[in-house]
Amino acid sequence: MPVQGRTRKQLRQSIGNNLGVMRTGTAYDAGSTTTLISLSLVGGDDSYNGKWLTVADVTNSNNTETRIISDYTASAYRLTVQQAYSFATAAGDTFEIWDDEYRPEVIDEFINQAIIDATGQAYDPVEDVSLHADNRNMRFDIPSNISIINHIYYRGRYSSTSLHTCNAAFDTNVNSTIAPLVDTQDKKQGTGSAKFITTSADGGDIAGATFASKDISKYDYLECWVKSTVDTSAGNLKIHLHSAAITEGLAADTSSSGTLEKLFIPALTADTWTYVRIQLNNPEKDTAIIAIALEHDANLADCQIRLDDIKVVQNDTADWVILPKHLWKIDRSARDLILTDSGRLEAGNSLLKITGGDKPALLTSETATSEIDDSYIIAKATALAFSARTGGAGTDPDQRRQQADRWDARAERAKRAFPILITGRVVE
Repeated sequence: MPVQGRTRKQLRQSIGNNLGVMRTGTAYDAGSTTTLISLSLVGGDDSYNGKWLTVADVTNSNNTETRIISDYTASAYRLTVQQAYSFATAAGDTFEIWDDEYRPEVIDEFINQAIIDATGQAYDPVEDVSLHADNRNMRFDIPSNISIINHIYYRGRYSSTSLHTCNAAFDTNVNSTIAPLVDTQDKKQGTGSAKFITTSADGGDIAGATFASKDISKYDYLECWVKSTVDTSAGNLKIHLHSAAITEGLAADTSSSGTLEKLFIPALTADTWTYVRIQLNNPEKDTAIIAIALEHDANLADCQIRLDDIKVVQNDTADWVILPKHLWKIDRSARDLILTDSGRLEAGNSLLKITGGDKPALLTSETATSEIDDSYIIAKATALAFSARTGGAGTDPDQRRQQADRWDARAERAKRAFPILITGRVVE
């Protein structure tokens, strides 16, 4: 489908050109909050009275305001508006002049009506790898940005190196505020998970572990399971990878003192195992990693943290295997992806990839860009604009009804070019 990704402003101007009711220009000199000066204006005094003047502030591309023109002085190339703008017009401000019967804000609404009309037949493509199967769970929350699922894949073969299995407690330079243990009951892989009981931790308090030197320079992601007994924000927990002995005060460390990677764990929901993927910052320097550490933020206060199956992965080596459609379904009321028992066994302990789409976003600012075919939006909104001004029977001298039908037919032809969603399963 040909998607150009025009902004709302560009779409509106294309529609105005189709209607033949708009002209554009650029301010030549500084005006005021009630005047605009442009040498591109033509015609005699009062030529533009009663028309709409939309001005975009050159210092803020999203600050666009529309007023009614009350006067035009040809000798000064000056437009005056009835109500002041929130800014003084300046050289370089772009503007649109619209005939009085077509208010620009109404055209913006027609653009969004066109997008709404296409919802359910056109989607913004989405690829998501935030879910991970674990050989046990069969129900997963579908990410909020997904409205339709085309395929589910699971990651088969890929290149990785284990940094810590978490079957043993972290035991290097552990602060007294952290008690490192092994939990053999609440775990994701192997015989246990690394458990950290935190009591009144200060910012930068750590628990670490050492291992034989590992060259992980060819890898680009660290992946692991994490669970917290409290909600966290991104960065409340950090994982450090070291090429030297672990010391306290990791937050202030630099690569010269051993810290090669300081990785921020994403936000966590309390009492929920979350599979996290964090891109490495300096993989080319990670040629001799000998230690790993978990840093606690002071904001967490008293809590328990669990880690499991910490490894580094070479992302592009993944071999994605499609999960047949009879092995999964969608619970639309709960927005859950459900694997059948056979699907659970086939996916195993694997990262999942969802390909699908999100509902196309409405355009709420001047710089917002379209997510579906521009030609469809322009044609449909043009048809809606013509249709809105057709008048009653016998009062359509400009044949706007005929124009509306013609543009609506063009919109339908553009819509038929949308990808056919044969395989998609609707989430909502």
